[in-house]
Amino acid sequence: MTELALKGIAAAEGIAIGPAYFYRPLSLDIPDRQPGSPGDEMKKFEAARLQAAAELAALKTAILARSDAATAAIFDAHATLLADPMLAEAVQTRLDQGQTAEKAVAEASQELSAMLAAMDDELIAARSVDLLDIGRRLLRILLGIPDTSLASLQQPSVIVAHDLTPSDTASLRADLTLGLCTAAGGLTSHTAILARTLGIPAVVGLGQAALDQIAPGSELVLDGAAGTVTLAPDPATISRYQAARSQLAAQRAAAEAGAAALATTADGRRVEVGANIGEVETAREAVRLGAEGIGLLRTEFLYLQETTPPGEDKQYKAYRAIFEVMGDRPVIVRTLDIGGDKPPSYLKFDAEMNPFLGWRAIRICLDDRPLFKTQLRAILRAAVGHRALIMFPMISSVEELRAAKDVLAECQDELVREHLDFARDIPLGIMIEIPAAALMADELARECDFFSIGTNDLTQYTLAVDRGNERVAGLFQPLHPAVLRLIRQIIDAAHRQGKWVGMCGELAGMPKAIPILLGIGLDEFSMVARSIPEAKRLVGRLTLPRAQEIAGQALGMATAAEIEQLMAGVLAQLRQ
Repeated sequence: MTELALKGIAAAEGIAIGPAYFYRPLSLDIPDRQPGSPGDEMKKFEAARLQAAAELAALKTAILARSDAATAAIFDAHATLLADPMLAEAVQTRLDQGQTAEKAVAEASQELSAMLAAMDDELIAARSVDLLDIGRRLLRILLGIPDTSLASLQQPSVIVAHDLTPSDTASLRADLTLGLCTAAGGLTSHTAILARTLGIPAVVGLGQAALDQIAPGSELVLDGAAGTVTLAPDPATISRYQAARSQLAAQRAAAEAGAAALATTADGRRVEVGANIGEVETAREAVRLGAEGIGLLRTEFLYLQETTPPGEDKQYKAYRAIFEVMGDRPVIVRTLDIGGDKPPSYLKFDAEMNPFLGWRAIRICLDDRPLFKTQLRAILRAAVGHRALIMFPMISSVEELRAAKDVLAECQDELVREHLDFARDIPLGIMIEIPAAALMADELARECDFFSIGTNDLTQYTLAVDRGNERVAGLFQPLHPAVLRLIRQIIDAAHRQGKWVGMCGELAGMPKAIPILLGIGLDEFSMVARSIPEAKRLVGRLTLPRAQEIAGQALGMATAAEIEQLMAGVLAQLRQ
C-alpha cells in the first residue's frame, strides 16, 4: 500500500507513531432464556443499576486523578440518566409484558436514545449517545461480563474506533495509548475534550470511509495539530515525524522549565497567562505549571455532584481552599453556569427545543434569587484577603448585567447588617459569549470592570454551528474570520472604556491562535493548565509589532483555511 494521508479534525496536539489498534465494543448477545416473574426480573435490573452506579463513581474518581471536576462531570450526567425514573419505567413496562431483564434493558435504552436523538438538539443528541452507553453498561452487568473496556490492549498503539464513549476514554491506559483517531466526533466532543485534558494526541471526525482504509496493526502516523492520520508511511515520513516529535518534546520540556517566569513579549509587553480550573487539585497543578492566576474558576463542580443545592458554608470552604492555594494571584470566579449541557438533578428543567438558547446560566440565577444569593455571599466572604474577581456568564444585555449587579449589592447589604466580613471592592466582569453582547460591548464595558471572551459558545452562536452535531462538526472553526473580527471588535470596545479583556475559551490555549490574539490586544489568556508553558514560550518569542502584523494578515483573509495555513507557517518559524 502506498502512503496515504487522511484528513480529520485536529482535536488534541501531539504526534503519535505506532500500530493501529481497532477498538470495537464488546459483543453483548441477549440470551434466549425463560423470564422469571416481573418482580424477579426487576430485582436483577435494580442490582445491575446499583453496580453500574458504582462503576460510574469509580470512573469519575479515575478521571479526577488525572483531570478536573468539570471533565469528570461527564459521569455525573451518566449517573443522572441511570437514575432517571423514565428508564426504570420503560424497563418495567417490558418486564410486565413478559420480557427478560436483558431484553428489556436493551430495548428500553435503544428506544429512549432514539427518541432523544430525534429531537435534533445538541444537548439531547449528546444525551442520546450517553444513554446508549448506559444501556450497554447495564446489559454487560446483567450478562455477567467483566468491564474489560480497552484492557486487551497489550502494546503501545494508536487507538482507532468509530467513536469512543466517555467510559471508553476514561479507561484508556496512558502508558499504552499513543493517540486516538475516530470516525465520529468534533472539536468539542467527549473524546476531544478528554484527549486534550489527558494530553493524548487525537484526530476525530475522519469519517467511517476513511477508517475503513486502515488495516489493524498497520503503522500509522497521527498529527493531532494538523488533524491528519498517515497510512503506510514510508521511512522518510516516519523519520520526519520522529524528528518533529522529539523537537516537540524538547520544546515542551524547555517551556515547562521557564513556565514560572511572567508572560512577556520579546519587546516587553506584559500579558497574563492563567488557568481554567474546576476545583482545588487543578489549582495546585496550575500553580506548578506557571499559572499567573485563574482566568476561569468553574463553580459548577459544587452543584453537579450534589443532589441538593450546596449551602453557603460549603461553598465558602471550597472557594476559600482554592484562594489559599493561589495566594496573591488573581482568581476569577464565574458564577453558576448550569443548564444547557449541565443540568443538576435537583432543578426542574422543562423540555426545550434548544437548551443552549434557553434557560441557563445567568437566566437561571436571576429567576432563582435565593440560589444566586447563596453563591454570591459565599464568594464575597471567601474572598477576604485574596484577589478575587466575580464574573457573570451568558450576559446578553445591559439589563441583565444591571439586574445581576443589583443582586450582588443586596448580598453586600445583608452581610453588612449581619456583621460578617467580606470583600468590599471586588472587581466585577462578564463573559462575552453571545454575539449580542459582542455588538453591545461598548455599553457593557461602561457597566463592569473587565470582559472574558468565551469562544466555545461565541463561535457556535456566530457561525450557527451546533458544536455537538457530527454532521456539521467541520464547520465549527474558531479561526473563522467572522469570529476573529468579532473578537477584535470586543477588545477594541473595552479598551476604549479603559477596561481589560481576557479569554477563557478553547481558543486562548491554541498555539495557532495566540499570535493573532496577542496582536489584536488580548490582555489575559486562560487555558487548561498543561497548555500554559507553551503559551508563555510563544508570547516570549513574539514582539508586539510582529504579532500585530500577523493579526493584520489573518484578519484580512477570507477563509478559515487561509488563516490556518498562515498560522502553520508562523508556528513553524516560532518553534525553530
